[in-house]
Amino acid sequence: MEIRGSVLLPARREDIQLYTSDGLTLVGELAQPLEREPVATLVTLHPLPTAGGFMDSHILRKAAGRLPALADLAVLRFNTRGTTSPRGTSEGAFGEGDAERHDVAAALDFVSERGLPHPWLVGWSFGTEVALKHGRELPVDGLILLSPPLHRTSDAELAAWAGDARPIVAVVPELDDYLRPAEAAQRFAPVPHVKVIAVDGGRHLWVGENQTRRVLSEIVAAVNPSALPLPIQWDGALER
Repeated sequence: MEIRGSVLLPARREDIQLYTSDGLTLVGELAQPLEREPVATLVTLHPLPTAGGFMDSHILRKAAGRLPALADLAVLRFNTRGTTSPRGTSEGAFGEGDAERHDVAAALDFVSERGLPHPWLVGWSFGTEVALKHGRELPVDGLILLSPPLHRTSDAELAAWAGDARPIVAVVPELDDYLRPAEAAQRFAPVPHVKVIAVDGGRHLWVGENQTRRVLSEIVAAVNPSALPLPIQWDGALER
């Protein structure tokens, strides 16, 4: 069958909780390859919760639904403070990207406790701001930024990455509502090692199967390129 939409490929999935240093409990899910150990870990940071973003925002949900099986990746999704999804509500209140430093730190503590390998931060929209603001303090291999708006990230916070050699990949839609490729190249210029990938025809919300496949392929290209090209057909059993 063709892999598309919200198909769930086989994986070990478990509901998890994260515990922040300022006393909050956050809800989430960990998905891992069914029969192998993961080769790397995606710690995902969802879009703006005050505009409907949560751990089930579609690209992150599809990453968890497909990439453990297709690319041997572990995918950690969670609701940042004050955010609700079908999984539940994380304690606390929206922190404008600042207090969320405790949330992403709690996720990396969980990764360490579980012994999950090679964590990367994968932020989408608001999640990219959290990654850029706080990722330098964390033990991650690199950043993947999907539709970065660069609204909340200060020039100083961005420039600080120039002294950090870890890879940063910015996947920027041609038709983004907030930051398009030419402007992204200018904004990221103080950090020469940022790889800006312009996606022709792309939009901020990455709607449609073609855009979904492109985004997931760019994530895998950064983290486990040996898994490319990602299959678009699946001959095995599916989860129910």
